[in-house]
Amino acid sequence: MFPLPLVDLLSITRELTESQKRVKVLWQEPGSLAFVARGREYRSEFHINDSDEFTYMIKGTMNLHYRGSDGKEDVLIIPEGSVNFMPANVPHSPRFPPDAFALIVERKRKEGEVDRFQWFCPKCDNLLHEERFVVADYRADPVSKAYQNFFDDENARTCKKCGNVMPKP
Repeated sequence: MFPLPLVDLLSITRELTESQKRVKVLWQEPGSLAFVARGREYRSEFHINDSDEFTYMIKGTMNLHYRGSDGKEDVLIIPEGSVNFMPANVPHSPRFPPDAFALIVERKRKEGEVDRFQWFCPKCDNLLHEERFVVADYRADPVSKAYQNFFDDENARTCKKCGNVMPKP
């Protein structure tokens, strides 16, 4: 058995602030993945993955955008010190500033499992683009890679329905 982790969340938030990194993986085991995320002021995509998620707001407030079974966007406000449970396969977009921090616990991805990142037109709500990644190691920061692919491609940011171009952050 490996040493049981004991994590000082306030130390981790200081480390992320000083390093300017966005994510610190705390552990990544077959049945459990835990990380602290620092807010991304530019977050606009909806993430879809095959496992349930538990979120605890360590510091600050999160606006958790999500899409219900009808496809409509809604927002749940998660204040500091509060928790949320997000069921698997619900499109969600955790939006919070860089001085806010969240602890996320979920299941480590199974081999070959695909995470999806979707952007919708801010003008007409049409699906603009989807990025897909097999996330074998969450330390690879798939969110940043998805954003780079999307924002580096003007065609991906252009709505096929209304012609609106989502600007780069």
